[in-house]
Amino acid sequence: MEVFYYVVFGALAAVVAGLELGKSGKDRVATTSAFNSFKNNYVLVYSLMMSGDWLQGPYVYYLYSQYGFDKGDIGRLFIAGFGSSMLFGTIVGSLADKQGRKRACITYCISYILSCITKHSPEYRVLMIGRILGGIATSLLFSAFESWLVAEHNKRGFDPQWLSITFSKAIFLGNGLIAIVSGLFANLLAENLGFGPVAPFDAAACFLAIGMAIIMSSWSENYGDPSESKDLMAQFKVAAKAIASDEKIALLGAIQSLFEGSMYTFVFLWTPALSPNEEDIPHGFIFATFMLSSMLGSSIASRLLARKLKVEGYMQIVFSISAVTLVLPVVTNILVPTSSVKGGSISVGGSLQLLGFCTFEACVGIFWPSIMKMRSQYIPEEARSTIMNFFRIPLNLFVCVVLYNVNAFPITVMFGMCSIFLFMAAILQRRLMVVSDLHKSSTTQEMIEEDEPLNP
Repeated sequence: MEVFYYVVFGALAAVVAGLELGKSGKDRVATTSAFNSFKNNYVLVYSLMMSGDWLQGPYVYYLYSQYGFDKGDIGRLFIAGFGSSMLFGTIVGSLADKQGRKRACITYCISYILSCITKHSPEYRVLMIGRILGGIATSLLFSAFESWLVAEHNKRGFDPQWLSITFSKAIFLGNGLIAIVSGLFANLLAENLGFGPVAPFDAAACFLAIGMAIIMSSWSENYGDPSESKDLMAQFKVAAKAIASDEKIALLGAIQSLFEGSMYTFVFLWTPALSPNEEDIPHGFIFATFMLSSMLGSSIASRLLARKLKVEGYMQIVFSISAVTLVLPVVTNILVPTSSVKGGSISVGGSLQLLGFCTFEACVGIFWPSIMKMRSQYIPEEARSTIMNFFRIPLNLFVCVVLYNVNAFPITVMFGMCSIFLFMAAILQRRLMVVSDLHKSSTTQEMIEEDEPLNP
């Protein structure tokens, strides 16, 4: 493997280590032992849940191909997963608010474990059922756990500012370190130990079972709206009304869909972008480098949040930078001459794109704890899971359309479209900050007027 990859990885590792070890008093927030215990419990569970997800990623496509399915068949399986998340996500989100977030988290574990079990079958119909279960589980992973955390944090009377500490730590470990270790562990099981491509899915099921046991034994239940008077349709109406009546919530949903849609599209595009002529690139090592970049982003986010910088302000810069990084493939395709020789090592254009993609992944690392912080501020508690899954409807629809038409457009067009979406997210983030400031100033003015004594 070329020295270039080691240099990039080593430089990122050194920066991450320096940021983590060099935190000053301004970057740390004084908390209580009760909060630290609560935070560590959640981070442990979240890391186990994410390990169950990350272990499957490197071998999903490979396993399907080993069963003899072609690109079209595999594409339909992936579309089924995202389609399932889109169709059933809102329903399970509402049930989480109504029936309890702890139950929803346990349902996530059970659904994903069953999805892992289906990978033992080479039958297409069984694998399709597994993808549907996986789509439902994904909706719960990105809504029920965060909803439980926010409600439980507030119920226990902890400082609202401390939520950002839990978010940052969970993303740093769950979406960074755990992703790297899971990729290496999956490779160890499937390749080095010779257990085959199904082994990572069995390991994922084991981690999910351990996490479920911790949830059942140590988590208390909480609800969005436990009243018996509201059925599922009424819960939908509450969520839809909240989005329609509050511009801040609608803007937040649009921002999330634009960024995550671009992010998931990037997942499908980075491999052909770096190896347009079938260059020999170390996919696993590059994936680990991306995850290290994400850790760098989450470490930066923890500092920004600890210093109480306005999330709505700095995220405009983050979205703008991410937009520039995803336009790089378009620029390099025009300015950097490409070789027509098949194979070989990564090209100059590919090297530049890799650096840009690492920057994009750092933006992803900043995005997750920051968007969680904004959701905790703006989304009402009574329909939190429902609204969060409403946000995922356009996201999943967009990804399904991209997957279905992935061969219909040049890769530069796809990256250009993602870059435009990210610039739009930056503009909407600016609008969100303006609306939020206006709301705060009007609320403050009303409080001042109420406190002023009446003139005789």
